[in-house]
Amino acid sequence: MRFPARFLARVLVGLSLLLTACWPVRSAPGNGMAWLPVVDIAGGGGHKGPWQQNESAYDYVDDGTVAFTPGGLLAVAWVDQRAKDVRFRLLGPDGSPQGPVRDVSRSPATFSWHPRLATSGPDRLYVLWQEIIFSGGSHGGDILFARSLDGGKRFSRPLNLSASIGGDGKGRLDRDTWSNGSLDLVTSPNGDIYAAWTEYDGALWLVRSRDDGQSFSRPRQVAGDTQRPARGPALAVDRQGRLYLAWAVGEESDADIHVAVSGDGGASFGDPVRIGSPGARADAPRLALDGAGRLHLVFADYPQSRGAPAIRHVRADSGTLRFGPPRTLSEAGQPGSYPHLATDGQGKVHVAWEAVDAGDRPHGLVHAPVPENGEIRPAPVPHSADPAGGRNGSQQGLLGKKLAAGPDGLIVLVNSSLAPGKGSRVWLMPGTARVAREAGQAVSGGEGTRQAR
Repeated sequence: MRFPARFLARVLVGLSLLLTACWPVRSAPGNGMAWLPVVDIAGGGGHKGPWQQNESAYDYVDDGTVAFTPGGLLAVAWVDQRAKDVRFRLLGPDGSPQGPVRDVSRSPATFSWHPRLATSGPDRLYVLWQEIIFSGGSHGGDILFARSLDGGKRFSRPLNLSASIGGDGKGRLDRDTWSNGSLDLVTSPNGDIYAAWTEYDGALWLVRSRDDGQSFSRPRQVAGDTQRPARGPALAVDRQGRLYLAWAVGEESDADIHVAVSGDGGASFGDPVRIGSPGARADAPRLALDGAGRLHLVFADYPQSRGAPAIRHVRADSGTLRFGPPRTLSEAGQPGSYPHLATDGQGKVHVAWEAVDAGDRPHGLVHAPVPENGEIRPAPVPHSADPAGGRNGSQQGLLGKKLAAGPDGLIVLVNSSLAPGKGSRVWLMPGTARVAREAGQAVSGGEGTRQAR
């Protein structure tokens, strides 16, 4: 069943009002956001033994990701390493569960990592993830997909979209360094589904579904090779159906982000535009479109010198790859890495990133609204750091997707942590600009948590 756009708009506005009524808020004076109490999603053990392929002794939860559904609910996915499974749950506007936890990957013999979520219509939910299948190559990994056509009550048997020996889902920096979770998923306004991923040897692959995820095209190589491996792909589709694809490049200390556009559903791409800073390695791109159809790109810049990494943002005119000059979002002396990007129902741009210490250890999240003009004011996200001192997830690499934006200024961040010997955790941090704007001052009572049971 499809609902009129006007009805859905009312539902989404109602979600903002419900959040205000159900949750006390705490203002973050740094950038005008009001943060609601966190919602604990999952907890687990605190053990990560040595890597022994799928026989590894892992007992922790990780890899949280979140998306708003068109009906105004929150879809959350994460990984239970002990069960080697992707978990899924829907939450209501007050953090209440809308049904039980679902097992998506259903593959207890092989690890499942780094899920991605996408939606299309009120009942269509799609999950993409990296399954650590060893098929004869030097690295294990395939890209699996499952769909739900009933709002998350049941998921289809997973489809293997890659079925290769290339070590799919790995984004290589150099021979000895790579990140898992090098994949992305997006839906188009006409209902088509696109998935992209890279493999250890460097190829960037793209597939498309025209039948609501029942089947996909054969993988098509868009970029990357063994000498200049692609990594960290990001996808976006505009209202005219143009498909945008961004990726980073490994094995280069002065690499740029590449951005290309396809007007024929991914069958072909124009020459990529390159974006970066001289003397720095650009990495971890994220794409999003605003209400005016303009394309936004964020990425991390790692200087070849000992300088701190920085988060950059650029914007292109609607329907083009004509990007303006980059803006630096992170503050001097406050290093940041692995950004996340989303636009809310009003077209406002939100960016978050991993706060890192001098040893590049992630220990919390930073958020910054990006205004059309004016000052960028990043601020730490309250309660985004693990009080037990655990390291920010994901433990298999930080190419995750931790930010979602919904109606009327609503955003949700998800984080995970592992404190060895103590435990692990996945939790949500909802926030809203509307409440902070209308309240005009801090509102007490925002220090609690809610448990999704």
